[in-house]
Amino acid sequence: MPEKVLDLFDQMNIQPDQVVFNTLFSACAQLGNDRAKEIGRKLLQQMPQHFHNDNVLLNSATYM
Repeated sequence: MPEKVLDLFDQMNIQPDQVVFNTLFSACAQLGNDRAKEIGRKLLQQMPQHFHNDNVLLNSATYM
């Protein structure tokens, strides 16, 4: 299932909000493969600065 989450995100070409970032970080954490690590790294770089104060989101990123 986490692989499908990442595939769908790639196809949708959307700007993620906090819920989407949280879901993607969770999928990356569950997979733990090279693709997930690369996507997770890119997501962290793209994440808007105002999301950096969201403890739930940052916790999800930590487990990634």
